[in-house]
Amino acid sequence: MSISEKNMATPQLSPGVVVREVDLTVGRADNVLANIGAIAGPFQIGPVEEAIDISTEQDLINAYGKPLSTDRQYEYWMSAASYLSYGGILKVARVDGATLNNANAGAPIGGVGIASTNSAKIKNFDDYNANYTDIQSGWTYAAKNPGTWANGLKVCFIDDMADQIIGITTTNLNDLGFSIGLGVTAAYSGTEVGVGTTATTNGYIKGIITGVSTDTVAGNSTIDVKVVSRVKQTGNVIGTETYIDYSEFDATASFTSGVKIRAVNTAGINTDNGSGRLGFSNVGVAQSVKDWYNQQTLGLENSTVFWKQVASKPVTNQFSLDRSGQNDAMHIVVVDDDGTLTGVQGSILEKNISISKASDAISAVASPRRIFYKDFLALNSENLYAGFNPSSAPDNFFETEPRATGFTTTSGVKSSSFTAIGVAGGIWGQDAAGTIFNALGNVTYPLGGGVNYAATGANGQFKANLGDISAAYDLFENKDETDVNYLIMGPGCAAQDESQAKANKLISIAEERKDCVAVISPHRDNVVDVTSTTDQTNNVIEYYSPISSSSYGIFDSGYKYTFDRFNNQFRYIPTNADVAGLMVRTDIEQYPWFSPAGQQRGILNNAIKLAYNPTKAQRDLLYEARVNPIINQPGTGVLLFGDKTGLGFASAFDRINVRRLFLTVEKALERSAQAQLFEFNDEITRANFTNIVEPFLRDVQAKRGLVDFRVICDETNNTPSIVDNNEFRADIFLKPTKSINFVTLSFVATRTGVSFEEVAGRV
Repeated sequence: MSISEKNMATPQLSPGVVVREVDLTVGRADNVLANIGAIAGPFQIGPVEEAIDISTEQDLINAYGKPLSTDRQYEYWMSAASYLSYGGILKVARVDGATLNNANAGAPIGGVGIASTNSAKIKNFDDYNANYTDIQSGWTYAAKNPGTWANGLKVCFIDDMADQIIGITTTNLNDLGFSIGLGVTAAYSGTEVGVGTTATTNGYIKGIITGVSTDTVAGNSTIDVKVVSRVKQTGNVIGTETYIDYSEFDATASFTSGVKIRAVNTAGINTDNGSGRLGFSNVGVAQSVKDWYNQQTLGLENSTVFWKQVASKPVTNQFSLDRSGQNDAMHIVVVDDDGTLTGVQGSILEKNISISKASDAISAVASPRRIFYKDFLALNSENLYAGFNPSSAPDNFFETEPRATGFTTTSGVKSSSFTAIGVAGGIWGQDAAGTIFNALGNVTYPLGGGVNYAATGANGQFKANLGDISAAYDLFENKDETDVNYLIMGPGCAAQDESQAKANKLISIAEERKDCVAVISPHRDNVVDVTSTTDQTNNVIEYYSPISSSSYGIFDSGYKYTFDRFNNQFRYIPTNADVAGLMVRTDIEQYPWFSPAGQQRGILNNAIKLAYNPTKAQRDLLYEARVNPIINQPGTGVLLFGDKTGLGFASAFDRINVRRLFLTVEKALERSAQAQLFEFNDEITRANFTNIVEPFLRDVQAKRGLVDFRVICDETNNTPSIVDNNEFRADIFLKPTKSINFVTLSFVATRTGVSFEEVAGRV
């Protein structure tokens, strides 16, 4: 449709006014460089093969820990920190390693948690979802990422195992028939049923024994009791039995001191009609009654913390109550017991309160969210994943089935309320509806078995091989998924050829993306602890010689000496992260098409000295070899003294400012061109696109990025064959500005009587 056709009035059948809008402003071009760097390395903690955006040094510490006093590991960490000091954003990926393993805990034995010897490498959240959510992993809890950092952490767990601890004076509870899994009762007489009632009733309260402690010397034995239900009785008539919630100091919902506690066998309970008494001979008097939860402590070795200080007793979550479920709530706390991780013994790292054993559980608190413990920990915990369901195995407290499977009334009707604990239908991971979940009580799981990267060499360096490093950098390959402006090499590998291969890997990614640059430093052994500057020069030139010729690579000569405040010592680290940081500074202070070198914008942060400070003659050799010298200039400091790219032949693209000018323009206009997809290739679309491009380029020109430009987008380059092939073409010609690399100052002595005009231009 032509412009005249497009602007024709809409046909009308009767007089009227039609209002139309035609948008000729769709799309625009903006400077899209976001100053995002990317680095991969063997960090102490953090997810493996997953990129995390880091903005500050503290963010780096939180996500990946602090630098270790090991060769190359600290180089990675301090390279990342160096880049961040210039103000950019950094995408950090932790590389994989053959020996990496997550610290984890096994299933409890006899109610005691044990460290696991099972192998558990969980790289990241996606890996957990893909490989560990639907299998019996062999571990109950695992650290959220690999390494030794979590060895020694303790996972403290508690649920609604018992309500009361009842003291009974005996040296042998078995003589009274009291053992784990059996039921107990106590008779009451004349006790008010509840608030607001005046009637008094006889009756008894029921419970199940969940724990036994026999003192064979002093005779001060105890039983842990889970309160189950209350049975009303008026005279000789047995009334209804109701499930009750335990309430401390409430006689209608608890056992009390002085009452007679009777064991109940699997046949149920017999009543002695007429007396209201329970007809059992094995009787123990409750000498003392204590609240079970109030006595529970976290299973720590170096401090004493009561659970009641952490949170109130876990009760059934509302979600389960609404669906006739019971006993789903639990607390999980992570503690640095020995202080290895935090430096403070007994530090509580996280509290996970009232999460659920029910697989469908949802909480409406704050916002609707899943509180099934596996899902909750995976989504919210900073330290833990959950694996093997500890109640899937035979219950160590109650055996495979409780020995007391229920009570019966005088009519022989089985009470359902006594099946609260340990039944086959009550294992974890089921829907809440009608489910009474197993309880484990108070269990502490020590984490162990975490393994770092292979430790080799005199300094015990974290060994990350070239394949693992390359795999981590592959995370940054797809420019449609990940925005990156600088691929930061950090340190090289153990061998020079591997360092060269790493450099070529980064350059190949940059060339494939065509929207970023790779910054490369020499192999450490080329310059650090090499006493001869001649040898250093030759080493650096030899190192860079086989590295790909590319305008997407930027090579430097430096290793800077800086202070590691975490390990209280000075370090040599590569300067490639600083070169990337100088480009960030340039973007902040000027524009991408300005050179990042020199005294204006090229001074490195936190550089005390250099491992290699080339002379003028040596700088000449380096520059011819595509290497940008980093020098220590008296009165100025350590600075980048070159702005070449790694291109091996003369071209406008052999300068950093030109390469970055084109990256900026190409990226901006590529995104603008997206708006033209699926439009018609006609004069309107071409005019619209030209009206987007030209103002953007005029702005770049006004900001000293271009000498001149021209945009051709018309029928001359959009020929009928181009149009018929569903293509659209725009040719954009740019004359970039050039940075000054060489300054000549000619000082001319003249005779006294000679006019300057006579000699000007002759020298």
